[in-house]
Amino acid sequence: MEKKVYKSYEELPLMLTVPDVAAVLGVSRAGAYELAHSEGFPVLKVGSRIVIPKDKFLLWIEKQCGGEA
Repeated sequence: MEKKVYKSYEELPLMLTVPDVAAVLGVSRAGAYELAHSEGFPVLKVGSRIVIPKDKFLLWIEKQCGGEA
């Protein structure tokens, strides 16, 4: 499986998968799943799938960095 590399936020899909989040944050897939199950992380369950809306994910990142979002 080819590892995805994103060079800017504009390249991200509208809905990210957990492996996408792992690639963006530079963490393991298991770490991204742990994050996706943590309180306050913006996930949307579609059946048994977990997806993360791009806009909510970017806001979450800003909040984690002490931003005003």
